[in-house]
This record gives sequence, structure tokens and C-alpha cells, in this order.
Amino acid sequence: MSTKIYQLEQNESYALIEWLGEELVQENYEELELAVRLLFKKEYTNMILNLTKVQNMDGFGVSAIRKATKICTNELGLFVVVSKVDEIVDRLDQAKIENLTIMNTNQEGVDAIYLNDLENDFEDESDANTDEYGIDGSDLGEDY
Repeated sequence: MSTKIYQLEQNESYALIEWLGEELVQENYEELELAVRLLFKKEYTNMILNLTKVQNMDGFGVSAIRKATKICTNELGLFVVVSKVDEIVDRLDQAKIENLTIMNTNQEGVDAIYLNDLENDFEDESDANTDEYGIDGSDLGEDY
């Protein structure tokens, strides 16, 4: 029987994937992809991947993070990686993954998700106040 390589915590606004192994590599990256797909099917678009235990990541791990980031941001969500390990952070920086957010702690990740949700809500509201010609009706006088 294999041991679980990650632990999931889910609440109403985000899911936390706590990676329990010291590596995110070719031998186990599919586990991450599976977890992300499972959460996405449950309509999670905000995910935090805690990699604080990870000391080694190869291209497969980077690729899995790239896919997860794309899945979340396509739905206006946020994919946050939590790591303080310089080698992991550097590897992800070098990969130039569009819209990837890297934080030091889970709490910073949660804050980033709430901020992202607020920004999306604000954009939705400003879109609702704009007519088909791009004129913002919210600042027109009542006589208009």
C-alpha cells in the first residue's frame, strides 16, 4: 500500500494541497495533476500548493504547476505555491509561468486569493456599470 503524497484541505473559497513528499518529480507529479483535476471538478478555482517540505523538483513538477496555474487563472482563480526553499523558488521563477503566485506562507497565499477575488468582484461590478459603448452609466446624473 502506498502512502499518500499529499493532504487536501478544502473550504468554501479555496483548497489547500499540502505536499508531503520531499520531491515533486517525474515519479509523482501525476499525483499533483490528479489532485488539481479533482478539485477543479469540485469547482475550486483557487488553490494553494504548499511545497515547504519539497527539496527537489524537476521539469515534470514544473509542468504540473504550469498546468494547475493555467486551469485556475482561466477561471479567474489563483494558483499559489508556498515555498521558502530558494532552489524551488528559483526553478519556478526561471520557468516564467504566467500568473503564478509564489508566497512564503499559507496565510500569505490565502490573503492573495482573497485579494484576487475582491479584484474580480470589483471588475465584475465595473463591467455591469458600463454600457455596450463603453460608457460608464454609474456616474451619469439622474436626469440622464
